Amino acid sequence: MKAKILQVLREADGYVSGQQLCEQFGVSRTAVWKAINQLREMGYEIDSVSNKGYCIRSAPDILNKNELLSLKKTAWIGQRLECYDVIGSTNTTAMQMAEEGAPHGTLVVADRQDSGKGRRGRSWVMPAGIAIAMSILLKPEDLQPGNAPMLTLVSALAVVRAIEEQTGLRAAIKWPNDIVIDGKKVCGMLTEMSTQIDYINHIVVGIGINVHNEQFPEELSDRATSLFLASGKHYSRAALVEAVCEQFESYYEIFMRTQDLSNLKNEYDSYLVNKDRQVCILDPRGEYVGKALGITEHGELLVETSDGIRNVDSGEVSVRGIYGYV
Repeated sequence: MKAKILQVLREADGYVSGQQLCEQFGVSRTAVWKAINQLREMGYEIDSVSNKGYCIRSAPDILNKNELLSLKKTAWIGQRLECYDVIGSTNTTAMQMAEEGAPHGTLVVADRQDSGKGRRGRSWVMPAGIAIAMSILLKPEDLQPGNAPMLTLVSALAVVRAIEEQTGLRAAIKWPNDIVIDGKKVCGMLTEMSTQIDYINHIVVGIGINVHNEQFPEELSDRATSLFLASGKHYSRAALVEAVCEQFESYYEIFMRTQDLSNLKNEYDSYLVNKDRQVCILDPRGEYVGKALGITEHGELLVETSDGIRNVDSGEVSVRGIYGYV
């Protein structure tokens, strides 16, 4: 009931009477009073005035089920929501839940992550209270396995738009799915899937966003940032999680109509920090340089070299001036 009360108070234009809450949720005034006091103990500032009712003034920056549910506007992401104070990895947990029958759109969120995973086997540890670790479970019925990797780029679009919406900061995408602000990485993603030969069992999209970090280890300080470092402001992590989910739902549905990026390509290119810049392609067959032109309908990076235009679909792209790479 606490999540429902929070939602009503947030959506109200002014005070909400205790009687209205009682009638809406079919509970006693005592039950409403207890729920309000519990919310206050959690850090919510809620005014109460005789003959007027309750009004929420401020909310703490917490990631729990009540807070997330009170903000929820998505159609299918978060219908099943699992929140953890501490977790090894949201991706690992979501993959396990998928094997146990968790539905499409299940959302896993953690306040602290001890054994997070990044691309190429890198680890990602997240202390409590400063960042976002979230994973979305997908069970698409008719998506071809070969098209699934494009969801990584769909996720990047969702995150960059959510950051802009919630913070006003201009974020960009380093192909394929790192989010950067002022040339430094603020968000990384990892997409994992379980497949048969011609069928996808499930896909998990993992997203990690640096929100309140005030500093990074010396070896990362020249290429990592947070929303706080970029703006000097603190933001609601729960509101940002909800914004990412809303944007992902929208872009996912566009993607699924064609199972490619034909309807998202131009928007993706508009956020591409690599576009029209010199890039270095680290390819197992040999390193080469060229100018990034944008992406194809299948998410490959088009690179113009002295030998012509190449389609890059593997390897790591390094961009001059980004992260201190080449």
